[in-house]
Amino acid sequence: MTGLSLNDDRAVELAEIFRLLGDANRLRIAVACLTEPLCVGDIAQQVGLSPSLVSHHLRLLRAARFVRSQKRGKQVFYGASDEHVRCVIRDMVAHVAEQQLGTEYDDDER
Repeated sequence: MTGLSLNDDRAVELAEIFRLLGDANRLRIAVACLTEPLCVGDIAQQVGLSPSLVSHHLRLLRAARFVRSQKRGKQVFYGASDEHVRCVIRDMVAHVAEQQLGTEYDDDER
């Protein structure tokens, strides 16, 4: 991790983001917002949750700057806030998929 450092404030902010993503529903909502901005109703349909619950989770994700909102007419659309967010989620999804495919490491390689 050369070149990376976390002061106390950044560590707290990063831990809060990981805590928010620790909820499976919020994580599924974040994944739904990766490709293109979607309105609450479309997100709710994709993840199988009520629009009010999706709105609640989006409010938290937005406060953490994980998603951003854009108003178009009377609707609000939500998408990943930037490429860093997309990379974190995509990389972790790929990481989990590798583990599920049976990728194992020897104890010596850990």
